[in-house]
Amino acid sequence: MHNSLTPAAFLVANLKLLPKGRVLDLAMGSGRNSVYLAREGFDVEGIDISPEAVSKAQELASGEKVNIKTSVADLETGFRIPADRYDVIICFYYLHRPLIPEIKHGLRPGGIVVCETYNSDQAEWGRPKNPEHLLKPGELLNMFCEYRILRYREGIIEPRKAIASIIARKPLGEH
Repeated sequence: MHNSLTPAAFLVANLKLLPKGRVLDLAMGSGRNSVYLAREGFDVEGIDISPEAVSKAQELASGEKVNIKTSVADLETGFRIPADRYDVIICFYYLHRPLIPEIKHGLRPGGIVVCETYNSDQAEWGRPKNPEHLLKPGELLNMFCEYRILRYREGIIEPRKAIASIIARKPLGEH
């Protein structure tokens, strides 16, 4: 599993694709990706259901001498993202399919979505248990099929880790 302080390798490797500006980190956990992006000059907001995780994210930000906005919210109970607010929306290792239209709604035209989570091949290793938390083959690509796909990968990325990752740009004419 990933170190709780190290940003996701897929995010770091593709940083140059992201437009500088406002970032929303959904299900931010302890803030590893939020703090990394804040260090890189982005204006970051992070959301998580866990007050403990949000508190850890603020501690990490403070230790790194960066500011991030954080809030505690349940992304599965009618959570709304304001329209056209963000230049980048990221979501790592969290899957709640009803959030996809919200992500699209919240991105500015030309904005970028970065998502990475487990795909169905992960079930072979028994984690996560709930198949609802696993992407089906090609599902992540289909979710953003009207977007310009900048990076995409799917499959067994390292031993015992089956994931799908995407970076996609919202069309300029879309609101």
